[in-house]
Amino acid sequence: MYGVPIDLDLTYLHGATLIQVCLGEFQLQFQFHPRGAISVEGRWEFRDAGGALIDQLHDGTERPPYHLHRLLGKKVVGTKVAAPDSCALRFEAGEILRFFDNSKQYESFQIDGVIV
Repeated sequence: MYGVPIDLDLTYLHGATLIQVCLGEFQLQFQFHPRGAISVEGRWEFRDAGGALIDQLHDGTERPPYHLHRLLGKKVVGTKVAAPDSCALRFEAGEILRFFDNSKQYESFQIDGVIV
């Protein structure tokens, strides 16, 4: 909707632990400790340390099981902003969780009040 801001600073998430993944019909929510919250309504993907796709937004009626639970309890060790298209979190074992701005009309995700 607005694009990922080029000056989006996600470094406050470095060292934060993913403590909760909430699944909704049209939304995913990620809660971090000691702070941080991300709500995703658009495209996302989860890749392992080698780059293999583990999970992603699935638009079909039959969805395979989610694998996001594999990130629970893991710390964020890095972030990357690829404005205006996406941003990503890198976890301690090398996994990457990426969020995309894939809609010109609707919000794709929110990170602690920043709407994309």
